[in-house]
Amino acid sequence: MTTERGAGSLQEMLDERRHLLEIARWMFDSAAMADRVVQETYRRWYALGDAERAGIAVPRAWLTWTAGAVCLELLAGSEPAAAGGGRTHVPEPVQGRPATFDGHDRVVRRFAAACEAGDAAALRAVLATNAMVVSDGGGRVRTAVRPTHGADAVAHFVTELLAGQAGTELSVGPVNGRAGLVLRQAGRAVAVVAVSVAGTEVTAVWIMLNPDKLRHWHRG
Repeated sequence: MTTERGAGSLQEMLDERRHLLEIARWMFDSAAMADRVVQETYRRWYALGDAERAGIAVPRAWLTWTAGAVCLELLAGSEPAAAGGGRTHVPEPVQGRPATFDGHDRVVRRFAAACEAGDAAALRAVLATNAMVVSDGGGRVRTAVRPTHGADAVAHFVTELLAGQAGTELSVGPVNGRAGLVLRQAGRAVAVVAVSVAGTEVTAVWIMLNPDKLRHWHRG
């Protein structure tokens, strides 16, 4: 028999599909790739045992985090686990409750202030222990695409990418319907950052660097 909690979790999972598609499409600019990311994310959900699924307090947080892991695999050029029929072993996803709209805004502003100051300690303080960063790896601000998990590694990655860039301006603005970060040089966006938040912590940082995708955020 389906429990009330199980039914609620299923509804959360279905409601999250649109969000997962939007993030994947934002990273890859391809409907086919976005659908591939979401399909693999759901495959991993259904590959879990009943006890494992029952232990996931917030399915949408698990799904968002797992979609990020799939994006990292595809961006790095290695096929996701589905190609081999097995499961990719990655650290356990963050299990916090998704933040309210206002709570998300407050956390992102803390995150932005730490980025702007280049303060790695302040960044670690706002990041969940098992946070991840996903980047498309292209654009004027170059960075290698690599799986990056954990507050220390993410803080280092983000500090190198967003802090101390000569002639740049870092601002908070709407990204995918919620507060995110935009890095500009002479009014032209060179990086846009979407942020996933649970409770009072950043759980995932999604960085777009491809200049073809950044025109919407240019000024003037």
